[in-house]
Order: sequence, then C-alpha cells, then structure tokens
Amino acid sequence: MIGTLSDEFEVNVPAREAWALYGTLQFTYICVPDLFDKVDVLKGDGGPGTILQPFTKPGTGALFYTYEDEISKVDDKHMVKEVRAHKGGYLSLGFNSYGVRFEVIKKSENSCITKVTVHYDVKEGFISNTSQVSIEPFTALVKYSNNHLIKNHKK
Repeated sequence: MIGTLSDEFEVNVPAREAWALYGTLQFTYICVPDLFDKVDVLKGDGGPGTILQPFTKPGTGALFYTYEDEISKVDDKHMVKEVRAHKGGYLSLGFNSYGVRFEVIKKSENSCITKVTVHYDVKEGFISNTSQVSIEPFTALVKYSNNHLIKNHKK
C-alpha cells in the first residue's frame, strides 16, 4: 500500500533565504534542543548520502526515540530536499520505504511556500501500521523553521 500526506505554509521571507536554511543541515540543528535531544551525523556533509541519527525529546509525541535517515536528494535549483528512512523507525514496522520531501516554492519576491510531503510504501501484512503515520512531526519542524526564518529575516 502506498500513501502520501502533505501540508504547506506561507512564510514572509524570500524563497532563496528560506532555502538557505532548508537546504542545509542547519534546518535540523535549529530544532535542537526544542524538538530533539541531539542529531548525530553518522556520515556525510549534508548532501545526498548523508546519514543522520536524530534522538527525539521525550514528551514531543514522536513515535520513535531514535532511527537513521538518509538525505537522498538536495536540489538547489528547484529548492527540494528529500530524506528517506535508512534504518529502524518505520522500516521496523513493516514499511518498504518511508520518506519526506521538503520544498520551498517562490510565491513573490518577499514570500514563499514551504511544503512538506510524507510518502510511504507498506508491506501487505502491515497495512494496519499506516495508522501510525503522521505528518505532524514534520509540520512542527517546518513551523519551527519558518518562525526561525521570520525572526532572523534579513530586511
């Protein structure tokens, strides 16, 4: 079974300014210590092939305390970053794949849309586990990042 969840938010900063955050590891690091205890970089420099191991903070509602993700795509031209489950997490619940796509879409010279899409493929015998899939952790990450952008906007 294949599924997707998506949400988007307008933020009043130029798209390139938003991408300067979303397209880097800083995107993850600004959320430490509020959303994560820490995020270890196990391999790479933030580009494709980078392996991250986040450790979520207790009480954040996260389904997993830790897991490994791989950054599979960073497209500076189209302002798209894709991250996929690498080890543990949803893969341990019978998912063939689980990933998240972050996009920055220019709306005007001084505003953009930040879009997050969760996509997954679950094995036949594990379809009931799709009830565990939520976009909420990622919308929280995007909202947190957008607030950071607005607060630190270069006028």
